[in-house]
Amino acid sequence: MTVYFIGAGPGAADLITLRGQRRIAASPVCLYAGSLVPRELLAECPPGARLIDTADLNLDQIVAELVRAHQAGQDVARLHSGDPSVFSAVAEQMRRLDAAGVPYEVIPGVPAFAAAAAALKRELTVPTVGQTVILTRVSRQATPMPEGEDLATLGRSGALLVLHLATRYVESVVEELLPHYGADCPAAVVAMASRPDELVLRGTLGDIAAQVKEAGVLRTAVILVGRTLGASQFRDSHLYSADRNRDHTCD
Repeated sequence: MTVYFIGAGPGAADLITLRGQRRIAASPVCLYAGSLVPRELLAECPPGARLIDTADLNLDQIVAELVRAHQAGQDVARLHSGDPSVFSAVAEQMRRLDAAGVPYEVIPGVPAFAAAAAALKRELTVPTVGQTVILTRVSRQATPMPEGEDLATLGRSGALLVLHLATRYVESVVEELLPHYGADCPAAVVAMASRPDELVLRGTLGDIAAQVKEAGVLRTAVILVGRTLGASQFRDSHLYSADRNRDHTCD
């Protein structure tokens, strides 16, 4: 049988793909992170499904549950918040399933940065202003960042930065980015994106840390820093330009 790593989205229960929803409904075993995955999604599980909250389980215990279900001939819905491709810790689970000979598939979901952009009503890539988005985090108490991926280095690009797991350290984030972006650079923090208690803070790199501290935001949030957040004067995209050659036979 198969383990399905399913992106459960950023928080709103209806921000899940039809494929993900159908796999949940067909899987007699469901593993989920209780603090991050909306409880409403569990109602999609079939009657009598075994529901396992992974919040207090370590990696070996989680994989043991996946292997046990496979040996019992049961499909597993393994729910991860956001999208499994970014900061989801699925890589180490897949590595262990490969070693155990357990098949798996990955079903994408809506990532937190996309939900944050929606909340801000912003396109993160704007013609002539910024065409690059960097998704990153800070190390602090987590796994160390690889060499060359520190904020000082990434900040030299001037690209729009989206930082996960960083609001607790927003003051040091601002300190590292100020030399590269300047105090007037637009910045925002979106907490609990897409949820009923969603919180959106808009400002600049110079004042965003004070806003975060005043609001008491510590987790389940992303920090966005970059000029595209405030762009209003820019050239229209070539995509819909009247001058564009729409002969589909051309490259």
